[in-house]
Amino acid sequence: MNPASTATVAAAAPAGGRGLRAEWSLLPRETRDTLFQLGVIGWTVVPHLSHLPVWCGLMTALVLLWRAHLAQRNLPLPGRWPVIGLLVITTLLTLWTQRTLFGKEAGVMLLVVLMALKTLELRARRDALVVFFLGFFLVLTHCLYSQSLLTALWMLVSACGLMTAQVLANMPVGRPTLKRAGGIALRSALLGLPLMLLLFVLFPRIGPLWGLPQDALGRTGLSGTMRMGGVAEIANDDSIAFRVRFEGPAPPDHQLYFRGPVLSRFDGLEWRQSAMVRRGLPMEPAELHTTGEPIAYELFIEPLRLPLLPLLEATPDRPADAPRAAGWQFTPTSDLQWQADRLIAERLRVQARAWPQHALQAVPDLPDHAAQVALPLAANPRSVAWAQALRTRPELVDADASALAMALLAHIRNQGFSYTLAPGEYGRDAVDEFWFDRKEGFCEHFAVSFVVMMRAMGVPARVVTGYQGAEPADADGWMVVRQSNAHAWAEFWQAGAGWRRIDPTAAVAPWRVNNSRPLAPRPGFMAGALGNVSPALAEQLRRAWELVDNRWNRWVMSYSRSRQFDLLQALGIQAPSWEDLALVLIGVLSTLALAGAGWAWWDRHRQDPWLRLHTAVCEALRGLGLQARPHDPPRTLAALLRERYGEPAQAAASALEALDQLRYGPANRRLPAPGWLRHFQRDVARLRRAGALVAQPG
Repeated sequence: MNPASTATVAAAAPAGGRGLRAEWSLLPRETRDTLFQLGVIGWTVVPHLSHLPVWCGLMTALVLLWRAHLAQRNLPLPGRWPVIGLLVITTLLTLWTQRTLFGKEAGVMLLVVLMALKTLELRARRDALVVFFLGFFLVLTHCLYSQSLLTALWMLVSACGLMTAQVLANMPVGRPTLKRAGGIALRSALLGLPLMLLLFVLFPRIGPLWGLPQDALGRTGLSGTMRMGGVAEIANDDSIAFRVRFEGPAPPDHQLYFRGPVLSRFDGLEWRQSAMVRRGLPMEPAELHTTGEPIAYELFIEPLRLPLLPLLEATPDRPADAPRAAGWQFTPTSDLQWQADRLIAERLRVQARAWPQHALQAVPDLPDHAAQVALPLAANPRSVAWAQALRTRPELVDADASALAMALLAHIRNQGFSYTLAPGEYGRDAVDEFWFDRKEGFCEHFAVSFVVMMRAMGVPARVVTGYQGAEPADADGWMVVRQSNAHAWAEFWQAGAGWRRIDPTAAVAPWRVNNSRPLAPRPGFMAGALGNVSPALAEQLRRAWELVDNRWNRWVMSYSRSRQFDLLQALGIQAPSWEDLALVLIGVLSTLALAGAGWAWWDRHRQDPWLRLHTAVCEALRGLGLQARPHDPPRTLAALLRERYGEPAQAAASALEALDQLRYGPANRRLPAPGWLRHFQRDVARLRRAGALVAQPG
């Protein structure tokens, strides 16, 4: 059908009675296949729009729409120079945006635009093949940004669409439907599925394939520094920080403190970690006293911004309690932090034991200990003066650090302070502004103000950041800890008892600590709409999806080298190594290759049962002197019999005609009865014995 006739038919059809499927069927095949391929490319590019610059997305969309317009109007493709001009513009914009043409971001930007530009050169089948393989490569680049189940499903649709388009490009005859081409693509994928699973299970895991160390720097989460409002910004993120699962009953909510960076240095605006921790220097060991029973637990940590484990307080440095993860080394510090040997840029599964009842002793005259009472000069003068005046009250003159801390908590509880996720911007003397003027803030406002007041009274104190609380366990026993669970609390030094944890936020918002109820960030449009209609349904859907996504992450994305070695041990290898893994993989692949070769040999030599039957019939007739050709159908052979031998050949000819009806008639092409060939050969032998070897006169 040419374009003119297509347009005539389309114009003649009533506009109201023509659906999208009818319009699609009226398109020429080349136009239809091109539009389908462009749609698949657009679908593949869409997830990249969230991290590509605006110009890249607009240019890609405009090129694809231009190519669709050319296909729909059957217009000629542009020449070489417009495409070269767009390529030069893309290169310059990439240099302007990324300052380089190398690296992940620049590479993905160029790949997206180059594949769109390549569609302007679809003149031959080889051009289509280039676009297909560029599309498959672009599908893989999604893993550089996300390996979630949703991303995997999106990639699966893209791969199926590209395979369908490739099948269409290799079916030059007729107008094959998308359903037929998609079925062929699906069957081809299913044939390769066993090999894919085999390679997934046994191919050596060298390291995180898609995670780059610098990728974690762009994620939200705790860091080694903190300013007023920093934790509140993290708490606006509802994404998952990590999951935790306990061997026995989960501890109460008020014990779920997951320790992150400990901040002891304050310059008036920003809190930082100890200088020795930042430089990776060894610190003097602390003496951790534990009582009660330990809690065995397991963490499944999402990529972090720090080489630091958010472990449950307190996880001591003991062989039975220390954190363990295959391929990782963790080092404890004297302030109960556990440092990893590298940035946690991949999902990490850690096992450890914690002792909720503990006391941390340390030597007060360590070089870094003086920083625990230091305050910057001229910073927060009203707060420092107020704290020093509090210290001189008669009832507190001889009070210990614990009594001073209780006095501060009583002031917070009784002076109208409020807990909010949006306290607004604070100035340079943020503690003064919070303590005397606004009296509203998030957890870090309470923790920082408490530490400043304690230091002003001469008591060593520091800020601890981390996560507090967790959601109820899902069907697999995992409790979700979100970025919205980010929290800040305080520790002060009690003579004779060591460092003591205290959470000033609990003085105004006890539900935050006792019931694991962080302030909820503002939901998006769709989530907010669904939550307004049915909050319970929205929560159930979210938890169900996160349960499935967690299983995907644990069983697929976290399939690691250690689990491969566990599989080899289950197969009987006592001490598996890389060599054993390679030998098993080579052995299985060799076995499959031999099986495939054997099947190919058998398939080459086997014959269709109808063909075997026809060969036997032809051999029997040659014994009568008939020149039975391999391509002659049974009815032709029956006519030859009657022509040459007359009435004596009636039985054999009738048998051949019945065979022809079975083979080519309206029946379901079933084979004749098992004794058919034997009876036919008996009839032919009877003809031979009767001596009917003289052809009847024509």
